[in-house]
Amino acid sequence: MKYNEYAVPVVILAIILTIILPIPSFLLDFLLALNIIITAVILINTIYLENPLQLSIFPSILVITTLFRLSLNVTSTKLILADGNAGKVIEGFGKFVGRNNLVVGFIVFFVITIVNFMVITKGAERIAEVAARFTLDAMPGKQMAIDADLNAGLINDMEAKERRRNVQRESDFYGAMDGASKFVKNDAIAGIIITFLNIIGGIIIGMVFRNEDINYALQKYALLTIGDGLVSQIPALMLSASTSFIVTRAASDSNLTQDLIKQLFFSPRVLFVTSGLSIILGTFLTFLPFLILSIALGVIGYKMLQITKNAQKTDEVRVEKAEAEEIRKPENVVSLLQIDPIEIELGYSLLPMADVNQGGDLLDRVVMIRRQLALELGMIVPIIRLRDNIQLSPSEYVFKIKGVEVARGELMFDHFLAMNPGTAEGELEGIKTTEPAFGLPAIWIDESQRDKAEMLGYTVVDPPSIISTHLTAIIKKHAHELTGRQEVQTLIENVRQNYSAVVEELVPKQMTIGEIQKVLVNLLKEGVSIRDLPTILETLADYITVTRDTDMLTEYVRQALGRAIFKQFLNQASPKVVTLDPNLEQKIMESVQKTEHGTYFSIEPGTINKITKMLSKQLEKLTNLGLPPVVLSSPVVRLYFKRMTEHAVPDLIVLSYNELDPNVQIQSVGTVSI
Repeated sequence: MKYNEYAVPVVILAIILTIILPIPSFLLDFLLALNIIITAVILINTIYLENPLQLSIFPSILVITTLFRLSLNVTSTKLILADGNAGKVIEGFGKFVGRNNLVVGFIVFFVITIVNFMVITKGAERIAEVAARFTLDAMPGKQMAIDADLNAGLINDMEAKERRRNVQRESDFYGAMDGASKFVKNDAIAGIIITFLNIIGGIIIGMVFRNEDINYALQKYALLTIGDGLVSQIPALMLSASTSFIVTRAASDSNLTQDLIKQLFFSPRVLFVTSGLSIILGTFLTFLPFLILSIALGVIGYKMLQITKNAQKTDEVRVEKAEAEEIRKPENVVSLLQIDPIEIELGYSLLPMADVNQGGDLLDRVVMIRRQLALELGMIVPIIRLRDNIQLSPSEYVFKIKGVEVARGELMFDHFLAMNPGTAEGELEGIKTTEPAFGLPAIWIDESQRDKAEMLGYTVVDPPSIISTHLTAIIKKHAHELTGRQEVQTLIENVRQNYSAVVEELVPKQMTIGEIQKVLVNLLKEGVSIRDLPTILETLADYITVTRDTDMLTEYVRQALGRAIFKQFLNQASPKVVTLDPNLEQKIMESVQKTEHGTYFSIEPGTINKITKMLSKQLEKLTNLGLPPVVLSSPVVRLYFKRMTEHAVPDLIVLSYNELDPNVQIQSVGTVSI
């Protein structure tokens, strides 16, 4: 351990021992001078701060210096009462400030004490209390603003982490200042009490124990008491001022001196008007002081006017040079090569939804979508960019995946979308349309009809909710395209923290990141959550020695995740499904051709069309019941049947018998056969 690590504990122990141990007057003189210099250093530091967090240990400094000053008060009290002598510093303060006059000394002491206690300390305490309360209340908003900037791509992960750390430090700092300011207040009260005790005790000791005359005792002990009080109150006043500066200091790029000069004297017009006012006041009052001030303000105003004009000319020249340089330099095309994984382009009338200053909450909704999909699918949703596009119609929006448009929709910004869930009664007047996310029939209604629509049983949503729902559906649909090797690497590193054994066994000894990515993509393509990644990796480690075919490994993983898959797609009391005829399954298996390059089907197109028509007919039974389209097959056929029908019935859910919950009774509403 380094020696400097002992410094603070030793200093604090020394301060406490000072209260108990006898201190000679010459050493007390040094400690009193040290106290004044330390508080002066603290005061000057607070003036030059640009941000309160630059002196985040100020609450602790406040406690230590207050304890130090109180220990010196106790020591000086012992010397005053015991010896009638407290050193040259206290005596010098009493004579110099009080001018050897007890009345003047007492008045000066009490004026300083009252100013410190009633004005500076009380104001600093109130400001610290309010700042702590407002800082704590503002924390959620600041955190959301950081998430919004991160989501919009304005900052990176490291910058977001640093901002969150600063928000937490700021909250802790103002909370500590709220408590530490009480020390300053109570220290002022203690100074007043100690002063009265010194005077009363000194007079009693002088008259009773030393047989001194009352006038001599009063003169002697009152002078020392005034000096002691002033030696304590002047550092206390500086420390109170330091507390006031630091709690009233807003974050800035410059210190207090620079800000005062910039913000008080930045406008020549203000200085000229004040100069004229000074001349007017001088005609009624003493003319010379106001004349001097008027001339000074006029000169400063003239100088500021010249500086402002020169700065404007300099800025114009710099802008012209920058524009000329921009034209001459070769275009940097590297930035143009970047493609955003997900983009939302908005027409200009939809931009208020993304503007926080206009009450828009689309950015916050995007953050919640990323969190929601992380919980539902276990995937890392990339940063979603929001851009305006003047080529779109004003109320239109477009979703792009890797720079390619995948969906678009059109909103009526000042209307609501009403959809009939199948149980609504009555008709609504409005503009008929189609819900963009799922293609359901809907009606645009104005706000006056909203309550009526909800009473009739319609589902009513606002435009931001429509975009959010549509975006969620698009990301789920294209989740497999958004999960690349880099995202998989991040997921695996997260698992490594708690399940290092399986990761070290599997990667890279048995499987590459690319092979694991193919398995995860297969799962996401069918809407299966990959959140239980430890189970997925455990299963891959078990079966990688059996086969390296990622399609087969996917089926093994699905069986391991069977309970979760069943709950995800058939979370019903008595699930209903469509099954496959054994003859059809046999025909599918016979048509599968396996080669070193993969598998393919050799079924005739006419047979596939026949199977598809029969499948659609059976699925209508589920659709009429309001149930999801689920087909149940044997494990060896599941993958091939899904691939054969994914273009004709893209939303079809194909499960195998190994993925069912044995405790739940499954009902078949139909069988697909040929």
